[in-house]
Amino acid sequence: MELVLLYWHIGDRIGRDILNDGDYYIDLLFYHCGLRRLVAIDLTSGGFQAADKGQMELYLRWFDRYERRPEEESPMGLILCAGKSAEHIELLQLGRSGIHVAEYLTELPPKVVLEERLNAAISVAWKQLKMRYDVNAMKLPKTGEE
Repeated sequence: MELVLLYWHIGDRIGRDILNDGDYYIDLLFYHCGLRRLVAIDLTSGGFQAADKGQMELYLRWFDRYERRPEEESPMGLILCAGKSAEHIELLQLGRSGIHVAEYLTELPPKVVLEERLNAAISVAWKQLKMRYDVNAMKLPKTGEE
């Protein structure tokens, strides 16, 4: 994701004048130039819970009402958690609400697995670069795949 830091709230209360029935904190807020929208990121220390969706929906609706400019798309949310259930995500229909869930690693995988994942990510990045730019017009370093 090509994110440009618009503003970065860590532990900063959002909408304290409007949402006065509790304390609400957003962990990270970015602006995606290509998508022309705010991206709210909520970091959770445990596994994904259905309540996380409700909290993110509240954030997204608040940003949509008070922060979004007319030329921008509706904000989207990303919940980063230690684990998730594909069935819960499917049942909650998160894709329709502009909310996405991703897992982070709580411990490093074995070195061989880590190397495989890194090499796969590098390969995908090179393919995306090659698709984006005309290889003849721009000299890219060789990747070893050619």
